Amino acid sequence: MADPIADQLGKWSETFATRPDFLGSDASEPGRAALARFASDRVADIVELGPGQGRDTLLFAQHGHHVIALDYAQAGLDQIMVKAEAMGVGSAVRTVVGDVRDPLPLPDASVDAAYAHMLLCMALTTAEIDGLVGEIRRVLGPGGLFVYTVRTKADAHFGVGIDHGDDRWETGGFIVHFFDRELIDGLAKGFEILEVAEYDEGRLPRHLAAVTMRKR
Repeated sequence: MADPIADQLGKWSETFATRPDFLGSDASEPGRAALARFASDRVADIVELGPGQGRDTLLFAQHGHHVIALDYAQAGLDQIMVKAEAMGVGSAVRTVVGDVRDPLPLPDASVDAAYAHMLLCMALTTAEIDGLVGEIRRVLGPGGLFVYTVRTKADAHFGVGIDHGDDRWETGGFIVHFFDRELIDGLAKGFEILEVAEYDEGRLPRHLAAVTMRKR
């Protein structure tokens, strides 16, 4: 049986290698909002899942946070470290190659916060996303924050292209899992939802939900 996650790796690796600013050079709006939340909670250590080319990774590092950036695309992680060193924050960033369907390579209660900008809405199934959120809960310390963004069913690409089932649709070679409020609430086991904000991003634009949760 085909593995859509593995199939997407080549697509992402090629895109990162040929388009260094494919995901944008400036920090995302949800990333800036997360930064303010992290500051108010005095967060020190963050695990960022699916950092892409590092636009939010670098924002967090520049503001004094230590970031563990985990992704399965080595090309993006290499770009992050080159940028971090050039900005003088290389010591604040650690990159890890990993598949988020596997247990996170971190000890229990070892980070203050987790951040994932559009990682949960990649080609992952609902069951895989649920397993990942359980791992995030495990590695967060008491009262730890989890901030994530996802594309929603209000997005113009929902229902367009190739249907992979489980609310996953492929356009332009990329598979997206589109979220609704029922899925957001279902993933909050062991967490308190503090906020669900809405954003539009990009030229399409993509319609995003930014979810902030605190570990109970």
